[in-house]
Amino acid sequence: MKNTIQKAQAGFTLIELMIVVAIIGILASVAMPAYQSYTAKAKFTEVVLATAPFKLAVEMCAAQTGALSACGNGSPGIPADITTTLTGSNVAQVTTSSVGEITGTAINGSGLNSETYILTPTRDTTTGRLTWTVNTNSLCLAANICNPTL
Repeated sequence: MKNTIQKAQAGFTLIELMIVVAIIGILASVAMPAYQSYTAKAKFTEVVLATAPFKLAVEMCAAQTGALSACGNGSPGIPADITTTLTGSNVAQVTTSSVGEITGTAINGSGLNSETYILTPTRDTTTGRLTWTVNTNSLCLAANICNPTL
């Protein structure tokens, strides 16, 4: 009589592979929205950073003139408004108002939807120091892609 040796089954069954694929699909469906939100926030930081030279210029103007009303677009030392989108940039425009309020606008596309970032300066009359707040009309707050506190 011959001894027959049975080989042990090696590998995964079809059911086991289908379960793994289903688990990966569920994890991917949860991770994708979080990843898209993360990339939109990262792209919007370019808009936030584009307002920095304008903030500095308004602060210097307010320190020199003693008033915010003299620190709008066209004032000495205030950069000219950015009104055209540069190739590869996520910033559509950056403008200043006649009282030093700065508005940065994102592009429409690439995960952004023309969200605005509006910074409003407030001058302390005793110290002359400016404090900046993100205006509640900023569309980036509703989209949850910018920080409401500076």
